Amino acid sequence: MKLTLQQLKSFAAIARYGNLGTAANELCLSKGAISQSLQELERQLATPLFDRIHPRLQLNAEGKLLQPVAEELLARMMDIETMFASDNEPVGQLRLGATQTIGNYLLPILLARTEQTTTPRISIANTHILSHALAHFELDLALIEGENHHPDLIADPWLQDEMCIVAAPAHPFVKQAKLAISALSGETWVLREPMSGNREQFEQLIQPQLSTSRIGLELNTLEAVMLAVEQGLGISFISRLAAQDRINNGRLVCLAMQQRFPRQLYLAWHKQKYHSTALRRFIQFCRDQAGVIC
Repeated sequence: MKLTLQQLKSFAAIARYGNLGTAANELCLSKGAISQSLQELERQLATPLFDRIHPRLQLNAEGKLLQPVAEELLARMMDIETMFASDNEPVGQLRLGATQTIGNYLLPILLARTEQTTTPRISIANTHILSHALAHFELDLALIEGENHHPDLIADPWLQDEMCIVAAPAHPFVKQAKLAISALSGETWVLREPMSGNREQFEQLIQPQLSTSRIGLELNTLEAVMLAVEQGLGISFISRLAAQDRINNGRLVCLAMQQRFPRQLYLAWHKQKYHSTALRRFIQFCRDQAGVIC
């Protein structure tokens, strides 16, 4: 049996995306070439690795066993290249994910401070989508704000954030102090979409304490949520990190509540993910920045 790196690269790309065309584009190959590599790999292993469910290829039990091993072998290959590179800079492009608060308000600061020579590939989405991508090895690392509910992922505590209830400056509650959450029962809320980290926090911490909750708008970006609140369309429960600039310039007001709402931000990865040199350095960099970035 003579397995090749090309076969493993083809298998790993198809396993991540479940689609020959997308995998071929990532590897700069034709669909025919990547399909041939997969067929040869399956022939040598004497077992199919995917269930063909048109138009997708879905990993079967044997494919799921091979995926983390193949990903590790490919990452170790890049570590070998790094070891003998003249500048000892990590080889390979990191695939990073970030939830909207982190991706829009923290990640640009991190990337500006990092000394990595290769710009990472960035995906910004909600926690649910990022967890799915991590579970399928589509991402190396995700910076998330919601709870991890996936059994195959590790979520390592990273930064502390705080949630706050924001309103337009003209809202009547702006001048009141030490509001109870129950006092907001008659208010209209502007919220992120279900399964986002912000929405999850609202459903856990705020909604159970309201006798009635009226959701006026569901929006899939924080910027849209904050703009809607500025325009008086309702109040919202969002990250102080995201709202701080608007609070500072008076476009939004953080209501003075009896209760505080600290929350944890996490670095998340697949528990079987091999940490390449590039990934280890970036994780350590994120940890080093934890005390100065906020």
